[in-house]
Amino acid sequence: MSQLHRHNQPLEDALCNAEHQAELIRRLGPALVLFARQRCRSGDDVVQDAFVKLFRLPEPPANAPAWLFQVVRRDASNAARSERRREYHERAAAEQRFDWFLPSLEDSLEVETVTRSLQSMPLDEREVIVARIWGELTFDEIASVIGTSPSTASRRYHTALEALKQKLDVTSTETKP
Repeated sequence: MSQLHRHNQPLEDALCNAEHQAELIRRLGPALVLFARQRCRSGDDVVQDAFVKLFRLPEPPANAPAWLFQVVRRDASNAARSERRREYHERAAAEQRFDWFLPSLEDSLEVETVTRSLQSMPLDEREVIVARIWGELTFDEIASVIGTSPSTASRRYHTALEALKQKLDVTSTETKP
């Protein structure tokens, strides 16, 4: 009997540990989320990460609730800084006008129409056109980037270019960089 009891002991310990973890989450989770949201918008994620960190520790801290609040405070501050940086970069990018085409093409085609037409194409065709025309990559280089053969890259480019010409009803344009 004692041998059977010793054999099941790790399982019982794990269940007790899981029960303790679940109780800690139930008891502190909402307060930690509210605490984290005072600093950042991603409070749920910050709290989840804090619990994961706690449960992965080899030895639990002496005061788990205080430890959790300390980790959540630090990680929420870091998340808030990341959010501010992301917002800054997104705002700066939105303020910049990105011209899809070179100025010489703007004279013969309406930029907005061309941009919308290009954006309506499938991604694999769009990326080949952009890489070839604006990136000035060879078909060998494009093939390496997108993980295909040079002949497939060339075929996608020519097919996409023809589709773009049809959308724009263009009879002839410069197709090489």
